[in-house]
Amino acid sequence: MPLKELAERRNILHRKSDAQTVLKHVLADVELGKVALVSSFGAEAVVLLHMVSEIDKATPVIFLETEMLFPETLAYQRDVSAQLGLTDVRVISPDRGEVLEQDVDGILHQADTDACCDLRKTRPLAKALADFDGWITGRKRYQGGQRAQLPLFEKEDRKIKINPLADWSIQDVADYIKQHNLPRHPLVAQGYPSVGCMPCTTRANVLEDPRAGRWRNSEKTECGIHFKDGKVVRSGQAA
Repeated sequence: MPLKELAERRNILHRKSDAQTVLKHVLADVELGKVALVSSFGAEAVVLLHMVSEIDKATPVIFLETEMLFPETLAYQRDVSAQLGLTDVRVISPDRGEVLEQDVDGILHQADTDACCDLRKTRPLAKALADFDGWITGRKRYQGGQRAQLPLFEKEDRKIKINPLADWSIQDVADYIKQHNLPRHPLVAQGYPSVGCMPCTTRANVLEDPRAGRWRNSEKTECGIHFKDGKVVRSGQAA
């Protein structure tokens, strides 16, 4: 079945399904094939990580260790993985040779943030997903931009992308975390409602958009790991 048709059929099938039901079906759906959860282990990531752990702790989880992350994120990744009993967390780093060639001093982000994201996120993720037929993301419609009409299932190049939390609100996320007594990313309490790489993330005050601290004072809002029709999408909100 063509991927676009498969995505459309799953959107109809799950138009009234909750996130947990979508995930259960996705992880057991033979037609969708092999699927992984891609997680930043960021401010809201624990919701999907917990849901997946309740369904199948052996679900592949891809974590991009860009080598520019906050120490708190790295510790949080280890702690949450252990607490939830996730058994197949794949820590993916950028290619060593490419880093030495293109960013040996670790300052590429100062000159070209898109090139840095491509080196440290886009290319490593593409390699990590090569053996998968689809992937699960934590994107949500309330994040605005191109995500305002985000479907549950969408075709992206030669894969299916699944967005189980597409219709969730900020309050839904907070309520789920509280209900299940899940650990928050330690930087949230320090004024970071959205957490990315350390050099490109600042605090955001309560009157700002939660993502205002990502690439502050820049037109960049997308890290480049999301695509449309096989092309990198750099507008809208980043994951």
